[in-house]
Parts: sequence; structure tokens; C-alpha cells
Amino acid sequence: MDLRTTVGAVVRLPYDPDRLVEILCETEPTAANDSTDEDHPTFWLIVADQFAKRGIVCDHVREKAFQIIDNGADIAMLQKAGMSESGLRKRGKQLQELRTRIAAANVQKPRAVLKKPQPLLMDVGDVIVYPTRRGDPINPYFATVRMTNGRPWIPDGWGAAVIIDCGRAFEFLSWYRPLTVAEARSEKPPLDLLRGDVLWRLRRPGTCSAPHFQRMELEKVGNLAIDPMKLKDILPQLFSAIPDTVSDISLANRLSADPHGEEPTIQRGKQTLIMGIEQMLYDEHRSAT
Repeated sequence: MDLRTTVGAVVRLPYDPDRLVEILCETEPTAANDSTDEDHPTFWLIVADQFAKRGIVCDHVREKAFQIIDNGADIAMLQKAGMSESGLRKRGKQLQELRTRIAAANVQKPRAVLKKPQPLLMDVGDVIVYPTRRGDPINPYFATVRMTNGRPWIPDGWGAAVIIDCGRAFEFLSWYRPLTVAEARSEKPPLDLLRGDVLWRLRRPGTCSAPHFQRMELEKVGNLAIDPMKLKDILPQLFSAIPDTVSDISLANRLSADPHGEEPTIQRGKQTLIMGIEQMLYDEHRSAT
């Protein structure tokens, strides 16, 4: 399902099929390039299936899928994983049906693509605040404002975030990397109360469309001059933004804040806690404010 979502995002880019495949391989390099990886057959079969359904013709993808089906690589991998004989027979039948479907999809169809890069709604250093309930922001996938599953969404606190990095994946897909306060506030915090000894949590990147920005009631309350050299010293290894961007993981999934004031557990590789945003600012901006 994750790979199907990724394919759906990538095919919106206005590139030829070969370039689309290169981008997909960049998002899952091990599965795409290592034939001994257990996900290798699945990667190429899903890409071939999705291309066929979307009318995207790519000889390389078709040949990879045919090779995997014809040489039994997928069946062998599933057999090694312990699939039953009846399951393997069913899988074999499905693969032959897939082969027929891929072979028949040999006419390129027009597809809807982005005509221009997505706008950047936030800049590096932007400080945003937003209402929360039990530490979570408004779910922007519900079109009705402040409603969840037909029930009113009533906030009980406020979150805050600083955008420390942003950009566009493959020159078109916008993304944002936030630091969020580790503790939700009972009242909407002004910029000066987010300075000093405030505990922040590094989050993975996320995407944010204009409707999501509006539905989450994000509000910019200021901008801080982030020094990229200091940022790199404090956070030398940041997650690549590409996987989350092409999977269209909304920034809504990155903006939660603990409402009880408990210090979040530090999990290696997943989050980093930072005390005070000042250490990331240019000296002149830091002293001036």
C-alpha cells in the first residue's frame, strides 16, 4: 500500500516514464536494486501493475516484471518465507493474470501532471501555532472544520512549531521539516514565550497543501533567523525528506505535542530533543531578540 501511494505521487511529476522509475528506485533503493532482498520482486511487480493500470509504458519495468514472473523469483521468495503450497499455487495464477494485464497495456495514455512546482506555504524560521486536542492538531482530512467522525472537535490546548528546513522534492513536491514544542500549552503562546528554555522535538518532514494549512488553523506568529551552519552542528544527520514527500505524509502527522508535560522518550533515529531554539539562530538575531 505504501508503494502504491508513492507511485501515485510520483506519476504526478511531469517527467518521462524512465525518469519516474529512477525516482521510484531512489525512494526504495534496496528493494529496487538488490535482487536478494525479499521485497525486490514485490517492488517491481507493484510498479509494473500500477504503470499498467495508469497507462504508463516503460519497457524496463515491463521486462523486469516479466523476468520475475517467468523465472519464478517471486514464488521462490514466498516459498522461502514459508507460504503454503496452496498459497503458492494461488499466487502463481495471480502472477500469470498480472503478466497478461501488463502485456496488454502497451499504449501510453495521457496523465494528469503538475504544471508548476507546488508553492512553499512556509519558510525556514517561520514559527507557527495551532489548536490541539490531547496534543494532536486538527485532522485536515475532514473537510468540515473542527469535526471528526461527525462529532465536534473541541481543542484543549495549543501546539507550536518552528520550520527549520523546507524545499521541493524533484523540483516539484513541497515539504517542511518542523521542530515542535514537546509540551502543549493551555493558551495560545506568543513568540516571546517560545524563546528561552523551551524543549523542542525534531520531527520528520511532512507535506502541507493550502487546504490542510487552513483546516489545521495554522497561524504564523513570527520568523526566527535560523543559522544553517549552527543547525548542521546541532543536527548533523537529518532524515531525507524524499520518502515522506513522495508518500504525501501530511504535516498533520508531525505536529503532535505531549499535553501532560512529560518528557518524551528519546528514541535513536526517530526523534531528537533540543532545549532552546536560540542555539540555532544567527548571533545578531539572537542578541537582538
